Amino acid sequence: MLGVVINTKVSLHSAQSVHVEQELSLRIGGTFERGRGPAFPVLNPATEQTIAEVQSADLEQVERAVAAARAGLDRKEMGSAEERSAALTRLADVIESHADEILAVSVNEVGTPVSTARNLHVDTPLRALRWLAQGTLTDRTEYLGRDDGPPASNSKVIYRPVGVVAGIAAYNYPLLFAVIKVGAAFAAGCPSVLLSSPNAPLGILNFGRFVEEAGWPASSVSVLAGGVDVAQHLIKQPDVAKVTFTGSVPAGKAVMATAAGGLRDVVLELGGKSAAIVLPSADAASVVGPIHSRYLRNAGQGCASPTRILVHESALETFLQHSRDYFSSVAVGDPWDTQTLVGPVISERHRQTVQGYIDSAVADGGVVLARGHKPAGPGWWVQPTLLGGLGNDARVNQEEIFGPVATVMTYSTVEEAVAIANDSTFGLHATVWGPLEEAMDVAYRLDVGQVSINGGGAKRPDAPNGGWKNSGIGREFGEAGIREFLEAVHIQWPVP
Repeated sequence: MLGVVINTKVSLHSAQSVHVEQELSLRIGGTFERGRGPAFPVLNPATEQTIAEVQSADLEQVERAVAAARAGLDRKEMGSAEERSAALTRLADVIESHADEILAVSVNEVGTPVSTARNLHVDTPLRALRWLAQGTLTDRTEYLGRDDGPPASNSKVIYRPVGVVAGIAAYNYPLLFAVIKVGAAFAAGCPSVLLSSPNAPLGILNFGRFVEEAGWPASSVSVLAGGVDVAQHLIKQPDVAKVTFTGSVPAGKAVMATAAGGLRDVVLELGGKSAAIVLPSADAASVVGPIHSRYLRNAGQGCASPTRILVHESALETFLQHSRDYFSSVAVGDPWDTQTLVGPVISERHRQTVQGYIDSAVADGGVVLARGHKPAGPGWWVQPTLLGGLGNDARVNQEEIFGPVATVMTYSTVEEAVAIANDSTFGLHATVWGPLEEAMDVAYRLDVGQVSINGGGAKRPDAPNGGWKNSGIGREFGEAGIREFLEAVHIQWPVP
């Protein structure tokens, strides 16, 4: 295993530093080797400095990773449910012991401010792993009982692992995606080949080291780095039984099209354009901070970000005045400053994309209602921006921007607010603010996979996550997330 020690805590405060053992090798069937494909740099989005250089996998390494997974499955190396549960617990313990390293890598390769990074990049994956360790032990056998026929019979349904899983992660929450893809597949008894985003490979490569340290079976997880060519070749492998992907709608369609060539099933989480409905009976001033901080964290690079804010027309001025005050004080800048909420976006290319949405909205007649500041110097910064003056059919209200940008629209009746919220090609998440009983009534009418009332709560590892329409196919987290990697088998026999 070829680990290197690099100073990943490249901070705008030069006095801060920490050394991290960063894995730069791929893990293929339990062995570590450098990629043989093209090299690419990993850049710190706050400083634009190179953190490391990673060699991507070549196509032969992809094939060998899948072959190792299939061979291990045939040799029954995944072990019993009890053994897999213990392995998941060990992995959680290993990750917890490396929490500071994970935090450093996440802040520096993703740009997530340290004020939220520990919860988003360490604690949430840990909760998911520890829940999966228990979920692995669930007996899912269904006893159907007697059927009189004729002829009379009895039946039960058992659940078997689907086979080799190809997991493809996005850049915004690398370790979490590794856990909910590899971890859930492992809980079901499936080996995985995990591919990182080229924008954030370091946390995923370290995941391969953590799996090794936790003593997982050699064939249970291979970890690769690479771009679209590697992903497409991985999906096409005949021994891949299922593909789980997190990313954009266009990329998800490409994944699904490739998988369809081999009639492979998919789990796709493809983002959202979540509505935040502020009910007429809500205190518009008090919800300003919770709503804006929810989509500004991680620089707006979150699929469930509530970026379409629906405010009753009578409360608009109150909401906007408090929003202007909020934006004028929100901390944007050094991710290692504990006061910072908004860090940089992942790359210069993405910065240009997000800024392009803002510019086109203004060109189309939109108005900047509130705007935060942008740090001077290097870094891929986008000023936190609140837009208004456009209808729900506007591009900025229909497409996922994936940056620190939101829009405000007004409504006159709750029925109109629900109609606007549902008028979207996405259906991942929504938030509702107001008295619980009223908000609950609205929640039942929203075409989304999850509704958070008055801020909801922590990310629950036992609750399904997924969406309607273009937000994806299938579910992650919870029992539903494990069942994605299981096939039902009906067993029937005659009885007197």
